[in-house]
Amino acid sequence: MQKEASVNWMELALDRLAREPGVRVCVTATRGSVPRGPGTQMLVFAQGEAGTIGGGHLEFQALAHARLLLAGQTDQTTLRQVLGPSLGQCCGGAVELAFEVVSAADTPRLRDSLMPQRIPLALFGGGHVGKALVQTLAPLPFVVRWIDSRDEIFPDDVPHGVICEHSNPVQAAVADLVPGSRVLIMSFSHAEDLDIVVACLKRLREKGDLPFVGLIGSQTKWATFRHRLEDRGFTAEEIARITCPIGVPGITGKEPEVIAVAVAAQLLQTL
Repeated sequence: MQKEASVNWMELALDRLAREPGVRVCVTATRGSVPRGPGTQMLVFAQGEAGTIGGGHLEFQALAHARLLLAGQTDQTTLRQVLGPSLGQCCGGAVELAFEVVSAADTPRLRDSLMPQRIPLALFGGGHVGKALVQTLAPLPFVVRWIDSRDEIFPDDVPHGVICEHSNPVQAAVADLVPGSRVLIMSFSHAEDLDIVVACLKRLREKGDLPFVGLIGSQTKWATFRHRLEDRGFTAEEIARITCPIGVPGITGKEPEVIAVAVAAQLLQTL
């Protein structure tokens, strides 16, 4: 069973564009130290905006110019801003911006340009850390396949980009993961965790197409798993493909939200 719900800011902005015109602001070129790189975009409406090109006075000026364009009070569609004392920003670089008035008719084109390419991620386990992770990952460039052997575990409302899937046995889902998927393993039982790890190692042996496989747990848990994996015939080199414990070093909190931030940061390092 699969289900998906909720939306992110880009979807909300495009829905709003169906009801009222806006201005797309895009960073087209940069020089030196700047808040955001070329291709960064936001949508500006008469009241409110969605997304960001970096904040600060640069964005304040961009918002003001976009609303002048929207009101027909200027026809200038490009701006170059030097991020120095005149803007109260000490980055020292320069940013070139392009402005385009857009409406509902532009939605299909904007959907392609605004929606970032998302990396497939398989998250095994619908427990407290899994729930915290899907919320943390929602605004990040991942599309999450959330898998558990318990069908009733998933909440009714999940962020956009999260697909909930019941799989029993849970490790069967490993076989048809999208190539290039990152994998996180945190099921409700160590036995299931081990089955998923074994399935991932077999897939890595056959295809080598899972760039990151992370297992939640302590050093003690991982030592036990290593012995069991060796007993099943996996080499030390193969076992080293599994990351355990997970999360960037130096974050010691055990709260689900803290673990989620540490793991999300580690995933970003794999991109």
